Amino acid sequence: MCFGWVPILNPGNVLDYFSERSNPFYDRTCNNEVVKMQRLTLEHLNQMVGVEYILLHAQEPILYIIRKQQRQSPTQVIPMADYYIIAGVVYQAPDLGTVISSRVLSAVHGIQSAFDEAMSYCRYHPSKGYWWHFKDQEEREKSKPKSKKKEEPSSVFQRHRVDTLLLDLRSKFPPTFYQPKPGEKPIPVEVKKEPEPPAEAVKQEEREPATKSSAPAPPSKPPPEKRARLQ
Repeated sequence: MCFGWVPILNPGNVLDYFSERSNPFYDRTCNNEVVKMQRLTLEHLNQMVGVEYILLHAQEPILYIIRKQQRQSPTQVIPMADYYIIAGVVYQAPDLGTVISSRVLSAVHGIQSAFDEAMSYCRYHPSKGYWWHFKDQEEREKSKPKSKKKEEPSSVFQRHRVDTLLLDLRSKFPPTFYQPKPGEKPIPVEVKKEPEPPAEAVKQEEREPATKSSAPAPPSKPPPEKRARLQ
């Protein structure tokens, strides 16, 4: 476009500026070219049928909006496209469908990017499950002073196993002393002894197996007598 028009642009000559050959949006077969060739006024466009350009809105000296439309009758037109001129530069205005599609695509792209970034912070381990691991967390952990963890002498499994072994040993070998409170003197534990059987009962038990062993054995049968055979 020729920038020599910019200082003198006004609603009366903006259509002539729009019809310059350097403008790729201008259709040379429109009714405006016919009116220009016949040296008629723009009012004759209402009596024609076909593609035409009109000045839709003007905000001097910087903004002008031009509409391309299909005229079917003096009272009926179909809008085809809108163009706006800002500081001497012609732009094509997008239609409503293109605007909505662009906004939806931008929103979907932003949501997808957010999900991708969130998934990059997700971690999983079979024993721990899912958790979040952020970059800020790494910086905080690095900045924190490292405290030495107290090493446990044994694991939970080992402690439980040792407890069962100690209970088993205690039941087999009960303690002979116990201490009621720390610092006090140990007290011997009284072990209940089973009463010993009297000596007479022991002697009687010894006699019984002796009498059983001295009892006579039952008499055995004599062998059968041999008889002489009769000839």
